[in-house]
Amino acid sequence: MSLKLYNTLTRKKEIFKPIKKLEVGIYSCGPTVYWYQHIGNLRTYVFSDILKKVLLYGGFKVKHIMNVTDVGHLTSDADEGEDKLEKAATKEGKKAEEISKYYFNIFQEDLNKLNILQPNKWVWATKHIPDQINLIKILEKKGFTYQTSDGVYFDTSKIKDYGKLALLNKEGLQEGKRVCVGEKKNKTDFALWKFSPKSQKRQQEWNSPWGIGFPGWHIECSAMSSKYLGKQFDIHTGGIDHIPIHHTNEIVQSECAFEKKPWVRYWLHGAFLTLQGGKMSKSSGKILTISELEKKGFSALDYRYFCLTTHYRKRLIFSIKNLESSKISLQKLKNLISNTKDNTSKGTSKKINKKYLKEFEKAIDNDLNTPKALQALWKLIKDEKAQGKINTIKEMDKVFSLNLLTQDKIKIPKQVQEFAEQREKARKEKDWNLADKLREKINKLGYALNDTKEGFEIKKS
Repeated sequence: MSLKLYNTLTRKKEIFKPIKKLEVGIYSCGPTVYWYQHIGNLRTYVFSDILKKVLLYGGFKVKHIMNVTDVGHLTSDADEGEDKLEKAATKEGKKAEEISKYYFNIFQEDLNKLNILQPNKWVWATKHIPDQINLIKILEKKGFTYQTSDGVYFDTSKIKDYGKLALLNKEGLQEGKRVCVGEKKNKTDFALWKFSPKSQKRQQEWNSPWGIGFPGWHIECSAMSSKYLGKQFDIHTGGIDHIPIHHTNEIVQSECAFEKKPWVRYWLHGAFLTLQGGKMSKSSGKILTISELEKKGFSALDYRYFCLTTHYRKRLIFSIKNLESSKISLQKLKNLISNTKDNTSKGTSKKINKKYLKEFEKAIDNDLNTPKALQALWKLIKDEKAQGKINTIKEMDKVFSLNLLTQDKIKIPKQVQEFAEQREKARKEKDWNLADKLREKINKLGYALNDTKEGFEIKKS
């Protein structure tokens, strides 16, 4: 395969070349487990899942690491405000550990519903405090840190190319000193270790060479990714909201500590899912979860299909109407596939349609272009002369993960079942007029009948 990926670091598509032949190390920014992950968050995980499955499809051995942030993520990106886990624990009257485990379990359930592969290893911030302290020590020894009354900070003035991922104008930012920076030397400096407030007893705090406290949000990803993937690795994924601060700070601290440039070869970022009124976010309260979509009659795979209809780097506008359209398309797709009979001669059951598979592969190899890949699938199914359809669909679904060859189990209403049985009896008695009337009644109730040698099959119409 000649996979091309859009690298945020270089702002262009590049042919993917791993550090080690046919081996890929991926680190994905995972959830901060203080509340539910909404469908906007989950769009990012669908995109990283497609990336992983495209690599596996291409024969790569993938080592995938994802973090779980259960400490250090403050309510402000300026290293101010409350710790999100501590705030949630106080609000719900529970231990921080209870909060993190509860919301992490729900997140895992959502991943499973979406057919998203779990990472090779989940890495929790609270389980890697010594690793984070050691990394801060390295930065301190190299002269990149300084201490204030509230923590240990990274001095960004010592780095000429700070902000290269986000194309930040550091000088312009420095001029904005009207904005309060507290004791920080520079507006762009960020916390590596925060001291526990003297007036407040935190649930989660640790001893360190600098005082009792907790790690900053950015240091965890550098410490944990390097522990499991090495001081330089292939791919880092996340949402576009991570570019200007979180990923920018990960890069600078890692490249200074490990002396590897680039620290990560390829940076991939997924665009926002937006409501018609703006971005979906927890802070605004405008969120929807997978469970809430299920209550509205949608499945997680309806939502996955919806995500695949738009390229991961393009904004995806969400509405119930748009999701309903995807639901109908997916069901139609599965119905067509269930009625597909391979147009092949005897002895060619393993045949694959090279024409459409090549079109599919060309799409996914071009920066994970799932809309084009879906077009190839639809063209295959609608081509009456195409051979090897079933095996080709199997190959495509290794990436799509839509359970295309599995019909969803549906609960048949009692009345529909009775009409179907009466119609089957009428057919046996050759009462075609009654059989047609009963079929029409079944259709009006939203179901369809397929006659088979064994009897009948009821499906959602």
